[in-house]
Amino acid sequence: MVMGAHRHFEPITKCRSEGRSNQTVAADLDGTLLVSRSAFPCFMLVALEAGSLLRALLLLASVPFVYFMYLSISESVAINTFIFITFAGLKIRDIELVSRSVLPKFYAEDVHPETWRVFNSFGKRYIITANPRIMVEHFAKTFLGADKVIGTELEVTKSGRATGFAKKPGVLVGEKKREAVLKEFGSNLPDLGLGDRETDHDFMAACKEGYMVPKMKCEPLPRNKLLSPVIFHEGRLVQRPTPLVALLTFLWMPIGIILSILRVYTNIPLPERLAWYNYKLLGIKVIVKGTPPPAPKNGQSGVLFICNHRTVLDPVVTAVALGRKISCVTYSISKFTEIISPIKAVALSREREKDAAHIKQLLEEGDLVICPEGTTCREPFLLRFSALFAELTDRIVPVAINTKQSVFHGTTVRGHKLLDPYYVFMNPRPTYEITFLNQLPPELTVKGGKSAIEVANYIQRVLAGTLGFECTNLTRKDKYSILAGTDGRVPSKKEKEKEKEKEKA
Repeated sequence: MVMGAHRHFEPITKCRSEGRSNQTVAADLDGTLLVSRSAFPCFMLVALEAGSLLRALLLLASVPFVYFMYLSISESVAINTFIFITFAGLKIRDIELVSRSVLPKFYAEDVHPETWRVFNSFGKRYIITANPRIMVEHFAKTFLGADKVIGTELEVTKSGRATGFAKKPGVLVGEKKREAVLKEFGSNLPDLGLGDRETDHDFMAACKEGYMVPKMKCEPLPRNKLLSPVIFHEGRLVQRPTPLVALLTFLWMPIGIILSILRVYTNIPLPERLAWYNYKLLGIKVIVKGTPPPAPKNGQSGVLFICNHRTVLDPVVTAVALGRKISCVTYSISKFTEIISPIKAVALSREREKDAAHIKQLLEEGDLVICPEGTTCREPFLLRFSALFAELTDRIVPVAINTKQSVFHGTTVRGHKLLDPYYVFMNPRPTYEITFLNQLPPELTVKGGKSAIEVANYIQRVLAGTLGFECTNLTRKDKYSILAGTDGRVPSKKEKEKEKEKEKA
């Protein structure tokens, strides 16, 4: 133990990555595989998304005391405190969902390039971390190709809730990390150990080789260099919630709520032409590119605007950009949202013939907006387009939409969808960029001989090319399966009641 604590390790820049495919690596996480040395942002995300705003505020308030304990008492006591505040009383199922849907995006933006160069060259990859295993495991296996995560295990009650305490042997720090490595590998110890601080020396000394990741500023690895892209993610926070960012976010919230209410309700009674100026007055930036078609004349059917889907407000902002009333169809909308919507919003039934009749009727009344992805996507990817719209008209105008949100995301899978428009407008300066492309020529429509699927795929490619996004074959069902473990279908009242009865039982 003493030898390990005082042993000198070379910096990771001197570690070779060639000829490692048959070897085993054991690496620490924070400060080693990740650029950031602090796990606080991920604890904050779990506290907020699996817990509540109050829990997140309590965790933030504890930071000065926890850092004092880290410096004056021990790293183990500090981490235990964060674990208790973050996890006590939370359902393990909720923690797992946040770990799958929220944390990977923030981990992926923080991977250390030099450590990844070495780690990725090994045939067998293990992560040894003081963080709770449940937080790290999904990201480590899916995006880093880790074979196993050896981390702190949480105590769980019979009802499936975390007690807030760690199982024996406790938080994996110092000698406990070394013991965990010896227990896992026995006599066949890892070929390489990677760490970033003195408390990692013990487990690194047990490995055949060891290298340190020096404390220095560096740019994180580009996300597209990881084993898998992050296409879907959940959570309301845009920025990594370091203590300073979290403090500024919570201080902004009361101002943001007032601003959001003003932005939502003052625009409802206004005509779209006046709403444009009200948007400017209230700090909502709308950039319009391209030339939209004129409003339909009497007796003429409306234009079908086909948009990619970024937020729930896409059709509303498109109407403001056009400067006229339009209708939209959506897969799920609450009665309250329908009432306060400044444009006509009609919910689709997911019954093909019924939905087709609805869309045709709306087109006879005027212009219509459809987002054929069926759900929003935050990242620069387009989901598969439903082809139903292509069968119903040949007057199709693709519309490319991009957004910028600096503090809050205006979309959710697990949260309250009713609040989505408010979260969009809680950002200091929400920005929409609307690009109207040319109407599809007759030869590229169903009437021109193309199949509905060919038309849908063509529009998907055109919008992706305009936005610089990537086309995928993923669907709404895939998104909800990944982020919430459901099929994305909106349950009926009876189904909701049955689910509540199951939870009580």
